[in-house]
Amino acid sequence: MKIYPVTAPVFRHYGRILDGFDTSSLLDAMAEIPLPGEGTAYKPSIETLEAVDLFPALRDRAYGGMPIQLGMCWGRNTKLNCLEYHRDSELNVGTHDFILLLAREDEIENGMLDTGKVLAFQIPAGVLVEVYATTLHYAPCHVSREDGFRVAVVLPKGTNTEKPDITPAGKEDRLLWARNKWLLAHPESSEAKKGAYTGLTGINIDIAET
Repeated sequence: MKIYPVTAPVFRHYGRILDGFDTSSLLDAMAEIPLPGEGTAYKPSIETLEAVDLFPALRDRAYGGMPIQLGMCWGRNTKLNCLEYHRDSELNVGTHDFILLLAREDEIENGMLDTGKVLAFQIPAGVLVEVYATTLHYAPCHVSREDGFRVAVVLPKGTNTEKPDITPAGKEDRLLWARNKWLLAHPESSEAKKGAYTGLTGINIDIAET
């Protein structure tokens, strides 16, 4: 699978690099959190990260003053497994280089997405990127297994927390997996085994095999 640099022109369909933000204090705080022994971990909101001096700038400049949360996804991963989207952009920055596997919401057809449409992008350490609301994404992949990945996840407050109690009335309701989180799972994923909507067809991409 080809891995594009985040500076490649094709990335503009999925997101953009944000400049004018000093991420150093956030990266230092992230580095203090140990990697899990295996797999990945995710917390929507982490107090020590939200205490850094970058947080107000992310809230007031990147999100225009909207309430936000600053959490992290970290560990080791090479597989696609699922794709998700939100109603809002997500911001990411990593302590080490990491890879995002991305597709576009408008590539979903009849509730399904072919994983052959997924592209891979490598984001350098310390570079803050915006992943658009219309971009499908999921857990980052590491570049170095030894280093793993620590990627900050900035989203509107409450995202990825408890799923609202709804009575499904439309097709998209099948995809709702958590608050402000719509998920398409690959049949091979653990999420599918837990009851997530299986909306990915094709191979479950593993960048370790590229």
